[in-house]
Amino acid sequence: MPDGMMPSRDLTDLGIEDASNLNINWTEEALYEAAVRRGEAQVAKGGALVVTTGQHTGRSAKDKFTVRDAETETSIWWENNAAMEPARFDALWADMRAHMKDRELFVQDLHGGADASHRLPVRVVTELAWHALFIRHLLRRPAREELEGFAPEFTIVNLPGFKADPERHGCRSETVIAISFTERLVLIGGTSYAGETKKSVFTILNYLLPKAGVMPMHCSVNAGEAGDAAVFFGLSGTGKTTLSADPRRKLIGDDEHGWSERGLFNFEGGCYAKMIRLSRAAEPAIHATTTMWGTVLENVVMDPATRELDLDDASLAENSRGAYPLHYIPNSSEEGMCGHPKTLVMLTCDAFGVMPPIARLTPEQAMYHFLSGYTAKVAGTEKGVTEPSATFSTCFGAPFMPRHPAEYGDLLRRLIDEHGARCWLVNTGWTGGPYGFGERMPIKATRALLNAALDGSLNDAQFRTDPVFGFEVPVDVPGVDAAILNPRNTWADPSAYDQQAAKLAAMFTENFARFERHVDEAVLDAAPDAEALRTAAE
Repeated sequence: MPDGMMPSRDLTDLGIEDASNLNINWTEEALYEAAVRRGEAQVAKGGALVVTTGQHTGRSAKDKFTVRDAETETSIWWENNAAMEPARFDALWADMRAHMKDRELFVQDLHGGADASHRLPVRVVTELAWHALFIRHLLRRPAREELEGFAPEFTIVNLPGFKADPERHGCRSETVIAISFTERLVLIGGTSYAGETKKSVFTILNYLLPKAGVMPMHCSVNAGEAGDAAVFFGLSGTGKTTLSADPRRKLIGDDEHGWSERGLFNFEGGCYAKMIRLSRAAEPAIHATTTMWGTVLENVVMDPATRELDLDDASLAENSRGAYPLHYIPNSSEEGMCGHPKTLVMLTCDAFGVMPPIARLTPEQAMYHFLSGYTAKVAGTEKGVTEPSATFSTCFGAPFMPRHPAEYGDLLRRLIDEHGARCWLVNTGWTGGPYGFGERMPIKATRALLNAALDGSLNDAQFRTDPVFGFEVPVDVPGVDAAILNPRNTWADPSAYDQQAAKLAAMFTENFARFERHVDEAVLDAAPDAEALRTAAE
């Protein structure tokens, strides 16, 4: 047994009889060494591993499938999830097993979820050592003694070198991400982007946990010294990682959490942060991880001679990423758990430049905006997205939601009512005009407004009611330029703002039509005001 290996079982349950090429539960040191030895990665100054992922530098959302069978026929939101026939999945699995024959494989037994009452034991099998290191960073690492009797409930097989056959496997291209909830198996092929494994675990938990009354959330979480926890909803690129990394508050996690009867718990044991144009001054804790041993840097440009990183260089990808264990952030939580939240923040990257930097929401408005999930797809997050574009991603995570949004929305509303959480909408996108004309919302202003929301002082401010969206917007906050609080005043042409606001509000109304029969009248009343739209358009 190599020095880096920990106790484990073989993979005979997966039909893999030959264990001679299996590297099971290797530690970070062994995986780091293997990744370099095998030519998968280079070492940057400070000890981070630099890897490239080829043509796939983001998620391949259109190549993700769910097996449609008796288990999933009535439980999956098929409007949002592409279906795969069981026979096609079986053929895909048979071909993947053939691909693995006689290959060196890396296996990790890990947990999704810090709460032992709700965690998911998962086994990850991959042909790349750095993929194994990546997922070891991102999930929860069992204690050595826990591995002796480890029994995975789901297995994820990720083979970047495998190319799918659309005609044989019922997929769209040579890239495939296929989930069978009946077989408890996820198959990933044709992409080296490691985020597919991480998000597969999230998708599984999003399917399993609501049945146990636990709310799965695409969010970051931090907590103050008094235990005043805050939840930050948002898609990739909206600021979850950046805004939750607050030196005055303990970081519970940066991306995926559950809200149970006991409080909040992190699904992960690490962070997966965007690196492009990362500022040492604005985000010192995250920036520091780029020079720490073992951090995995995807598609970050490095000088081959000096091994210095250039975080501003997007020639490999706009979506360059860094994966590192949570304890690399100085004020992170080792337990990954905290109490019920006092504050819920919904982050939107508004490419239209219409939304204010912060707005206070009623519970009904919170439900409306949660189901709407308005944001922008940020360049590089998905393949083919080269600049921000307006989108509605329900529950701030539609690509990872197997069930109908109403299930998650009902759970969230019940929890908000039970625990009296205050809800805010925060725009981290553009002001002074839309993308291409306006400017990105200053992070200094965003942090100041969030700090006031979290410590409760913002509740004492004077508010105005937005004439189109109906939420309350502060008119004056210490330390924040008052002009930025009213987005209409930041535009050179206020009438152009009115037209843009009317356009966006109409998009909200059109998008929400599919949810109308699933919510009550109070939530429907939280929609943008039709009369105000007509007035603004005139």
